Amino acid sequence: MDQTFIKICGLTNPHEAKECIKLGAHAIGIVFFKKSPRNMRREDAKELCSALPDNIITTGVFVDETYDFIMKTATACNLKAVQLHGDESPDLVKKIADHGIKVIKALFKKKEPLTDKISLYEDVWAYLVEKGQEDLPGGTAEKWDWNLDAEISSNRRIIIAGGLEPKDVARAISTSDAFGVDVSSGVESSSGIKDLNKVKEFIQKVKAT
Repeated sequence: MDQTFIKICGLTNPHEAKECIKLGAHAIGIVFFKKSPRNMRREDAKELCSALPDNIITTGVFVDETYDFIMKTATACNLKAVQLHGDESPDLVKKIADHGIKVIKALFKKKEPLTDKISLYEDVWAYLVEKGQEDLPGGTAEKWDWNLDAEISSNRRIIIAGGLEPKDVARAISTSDAFGVDVSSGVESSSGIKDLNKVKEFIQKVKAT
């Protein structure tokens, strides 16, 4: 991919998801974590995914879920990717990837699995890196310095997340030289409701970088 990969996460309705795609997003994230305000039921997520073009990377976000739950959800919703945002094992990553599903594994600067565990996860499509200091698995909008260590970013697809907003995404990309960016709360009017003007500005800033 010649341009920075853009994932808009935490979508909760088909209309907003379709608008994000029209604005230039490459991937849509759907959260399957009951403690999240953006959590979606499988039936609703299936409707959302079916409304999107087939080339869009529909991504289910899971936190320490079982293999069976992840695969049943991926099959029902025709997910192109899964994002594992807990302390999932390399074996689980491999089992999912063996089905041809892209796996994005979250690694963290301040909690397990730390970024120094990156070499354990060889079967991923991309790694998502964020600060991860709070008890919640993600979505805390915590800003960090966005500097990626050479051993993390070398010859790997790295997606950065955490605290990204239209006003600072260009700096985050230039600082990290990451493959992609992932945003949720930074383009919302409230939890799970996207501000499409912010989405547009965010994507324009990314594409201009």
